[in-house]
Amino acid sequence: MDDVRQQLLRLVPQLAGRKVLVVGDLFLDRYIVGKASRLSREAPIPVLEFVRQFDVPGGAANPAQNICALGGEATVVGLVGDDEAGTQLLSLLRQAHINPSGVVVDSERPTTTKTRILAEGSLRFPQQVARIDHVDRREVSKETQNELIARIGNLVPTVDAVLVSDYQAGVADQAVIRAAQFISNTQGKMSTVDAQGSFHKYTQFDLIKGNRQEIEAFLSCQLQKEEDYQLAGTQLLSELSANAVIITRGAEGLSLVSRSEGYHHFPAANRTEVFDVTGAGDTVIAVATLAAIAGASFVTAAQLANLAAGWVVRKLGNAVVTADQLAWAVGNWQA
Repeated sequence: MDDVRQQLLRLVPQLAGRKVLVVGDLFLDRYIVGKASRLSREAPIPVLEFVRQFDVPGGAANPAQNICALGGEATVVGLVGDDEAGTQLLSLLRQAHINPSGVVVDSERPTTTKTRILAEGSLRFPQQVARIDHVDRREVSKETQNELIARIGNLVPTVDAVLVSDYQAGVADQAVIRAAQFISNTQGKMSTVDAQGSFHKYTQFDLIKGNRQEIEAFLSCQLQKEEDYQLAGTQLLSELSANAVIITRGAEGLSLVSRSEGYHHFPAANRTEVFDVTGAGDTVIAVATLAAIAGASFVTAAQLANLAAGWVVRKLGNAVVTADQLAWAVGNWQA
């Protein structure tokens, strides 16, 4: 076994016990599964006969789940409504061993709920045919904003890093982000973010993640050749005063640009068993954050995160990777 694999295998158990505060937009992901019985006479769509329904935590709860699945400890700061979906989401967080002590209940907003309609048939997994989002994108009130900042201030001293998961549903506004960055910096804690395109808000974070399309839109450029990715990452490092940038590239894997380690590209670890890419970016930022606070370089953290993403795309929905599964990926896929 080569030195890189041995290094990554030694790193996997070191992820356990690391404590991360996840700040961001919490969703309830609801799945309604039906069996296609016939075509509707009302419209050219299938009629689905109900089979089952299930709920899972989504949004910022997904990187938190990945942290817990690898033996880490995740505490979340976010919002839920004073409604049935909020009660269900809080229950699911606890079931996943995620600490919900930073969650604020806002009676003026509904809990963001994403309902996916899946058709079950002869294929291995049900196929998504529609999605209905129940989301309030208004700015949060000043009172709620102050409560979120207070929760961050209370919780940062208890963790090793702060991870922001920005799904652009109200929680990660400028004031909350600046407070999270300032408090984490003052406390000497690492700060990481999955910016989802809103890069302008995230200056002076240690590690910033975005996908190719988001970075193309932000920098008004086209990422085609390797030098394009290197130049884009270098520009982001400069403009955002970051220490490292991860650019996820779908079937092409991911690229890393680091102030101390330069540019690296890691091809996709798994190209043959890709079913659902939902949540793969959440896995990347979660695993990279855990690896970095465990003492790994950004290059090693990106390698491990790339392997973790290759595992979760084999699963339906917001999937996670366990330590055993990640160790298997390290041993069997090209790092």
